[in-house]
Amino acid sequence: MSRHLGSTLNEHLISTDILGEHNASREAALRSDYAALGEQLSRRGISIDAIKAKVAVFGVAIPSWGVGTGGTRFARFPGEGEPRDIFDKIEDCAVIAQLTQATPTVSLHIPWDKADPKRLKQAASRFGLGFDAMNSNTFSDAKGQPLSYKYGSLSHADAGVRRQAVEHNLECIEIGRTLGSKALTVWIGDGSNFPGQVNFAKTFRRYLDAMAEIYGGLPEDWRLFTEHKMYEPAFYSTVVQDWGSNYLIARELGPKAYCLVDLGHHAPNVNIEMIVSRLIQFGKLGGFHFNDSKYGDDDLDSGSIDPYRLFLVFNELVDAELSGAEGFDPAHMLDQSHNVTDPIESLMLSATEVQRAYAQALLVDRKALESHQGSNDALMATQTLKAAYRTDVGPILAMARLEKGGAIDPVAAYRAAGYRAKVAAERPASAAGGGGIV
Repeated sequence: MSRHLGSTLNEHLISTDILGEHNASREAALRSDYAALGEQLSRRGISIDAIKAKVAVFGVAIPSWGVGTGGTRFARFPGEGEPRDIFDKIEDCAVIAQLTQATPTVSLHIPWDKADPKRLKQAASRFGLGFDAMNSNTFSDAKGQPLSYKYGSLSHADAGVRRQAVEHNLECIEIGRTLGSKALTVWIGDGSNFPGQVNFAKTFRRYLDAMAEIYGGLPEDWRLFTEHKMYEPAFYSTVVQDWGSNYLIARELGPKAYCLVDLGHHAPNVNIEMIVSRLIQFGKLGGFHFNDSKYGDDDLDSGSIDPYRLFLVFNELVDAELSGAEGFDPAHMLDQSHNVTDPIESLMLSATEVQRAYAQALLVDRKALESHQGSNDALMATQTLKAAYRTDVGPILAMARLEKGGAIDPVAAYRAAGYRAKVAAERPASAAGGGGIV
């Protein structure tokens, strides 16, 4: 579950000639911008090369479902060249990894991505990709499934449904063992839509008991991530509705259980960065699903609505990293739904935005910030954060990509390569194979 990048790609889907031409036309300007930024940072006592080195080994996982077009409750409009199966998805993820050099792993969702694990591992190995956390699905019914999850899964009143959901999660663990994954993420849609529909305490107890069985099936070196969501599809009550319930679950289950924070799974105006701090402080921050939102769980591109909030989250993460917080090793993954954009382009930009927030947070003058906090100088404390946030770290990110064999401008290189048109000719239009929202 390390966020650090592994080996370079073994096979390329974007022509190295096209990539080379793309970079050659931009390299001189980049080096000039990098040198100018380096001089500016040097006056602040910051080594630009040290920041670049940290950015270069920072990675974020791609969700397999993210490379397909998403949808809403009303409609889904499939895009050209959509992946037909998990093997097409892996190829699309490989393109993102090649151009950004920031997405070394893929996170699978079962049963959407169910296939022979050995074939999956071989397919990913072609491109030097690894596998991030496994994701189970007990929020919708799979073809041929004996019992329905319409009224819940791990907290269902029927013991048979709960058993089915537990067995599915244990199967996900077994698949992940073969793939080299080291974590299982569990999100459920369980809850109620009417007052009196369920007994809150009994429902939560059933959920905890079922999760204890899943926890017991974890390999010794695995982690279990539980994910909270305020609403949808349950609009009156949700079994795991907030970070407090999530923390209680992780504490009840044991030391291998952690809380996963999805940036969209919060009420508007909730202070997410403070939640992150609390979970770090008590050793239960497992990782993130990065996206953005305006009204609720919108699953928009990371940093597209509130990039400052993303920076503030990373300010807490970098603070923990630099202070050596015990057990601090969060997993980073994107989780988005792309309805009107090319999913590959959105994911490339989102990976860049996550790296950008990390780089900006590394620029915060920690000594000055601590001094201003100690003297209750609110204005200078917030200006210290703003000084880092306002710094254009784009040249650092681009130089890190260039030196690792990626694209100075990933979207421009992707469009020049014509990858979308190529796969559109090879993949028949279909309503299948699209994205999901978790």
